[in-house]
Amino acid sequence: QLSLFRFTVKRPLSTSHSSVDSKEMKKFQLLAHKWWDEEGEYAALHSMNDIRVPFIRDTLLSMSSNYHLGNPLSGIKILDVGCGGGLLSEPLGRLGASVTGIDPVEDNIRTADRHKSFDPVLAKRIQYKCSSLEEIVEESMETFDVIVASEVVEHVADLETFIKCCSQVLKPEGSLFITTINKTQLSYVLGIVVAENIMGIVPEGTHEWEKFVPPEELEHLLESNGFSVKSVNGMLYNPLSGSWSWMESTSLNYAVHAVRSGAPAQSHAADALPETDVQQRSATAATA
Repeated sequence: QLSLFRFTVKRPLSTSHSSVDSKEMKKFQLLAHKWWDEEGEYAALHSMNDIRVPFIRDTLLSMSSNYHLGNPLSGIKILDVGCGGGLLSEPLGRLGASVTGIDPVEDNIRTADRHKSFDPVLAKRIQYKCSSLEEIVEESMETFDVIVASEVVEHVADLETFIKCCSQVLKPEGSLFITTINKTQLSYVLGIVVAENIMGIVPEGTHEWEKFVPPEELEHLLESNGFSVKSVNGMLYNPLSGSWSWMESTSLNYAVHAVRSGAPAQSHAADALPETDVQQRSATAATA
């Protein structure tokens, strides 16, 4: 259950609609120094890497014929939107990708920059910028092979603007990976009442249930903005073991992989990959 990235900050004099939510920014500002405490507020995000990193890696490898031993994502340009302290940027960089991490909270970027500086390899592969997605659109049109927005979309002020911007900065046939929380009664009880108020898995006030996004709504937004949805997989967090696993139900957390179409968006049914293949591959990789 947790989410930690947000959006918003308008460009001065810009008339464009912004997806950044200043209230969300303030929330994360207060916790910026806690990103790399694996037992702290972001513990569940740290352990989410066990399934989200193999999911991204294996999906991308299944679409490519170029394998680089030791650096499987070598040559791939990734934009990590709402990168926070760099919890996902760093493992992607270790796999060989060239990563740009953006976040509108300056202290998050400071934390991320400081942490990567301890590793000379990562220092070369990862670049962080204090920026909203809208602010980099003009300079980054069709620049990235991959966008990851993990635990971000439930914090943005305007989801359609956010998806449109993703489409603009992705190359044609580029991949978008999203993880987020469904808007169900179960997600309210477990994601907010239990996770925030009872167990303290994430800080109180991290989430607003009204901003949770049902997968059907997200798929519709993606497909009406030039994406073809390839897979939607349910995710489950076990607070007792502190670990994540894949599951069939998307009633709580879920992960989406969509590809920017060169042509008009195809229907989900026609394009869907067998989800179980991705789930099994990711689950296997996560436990390897």
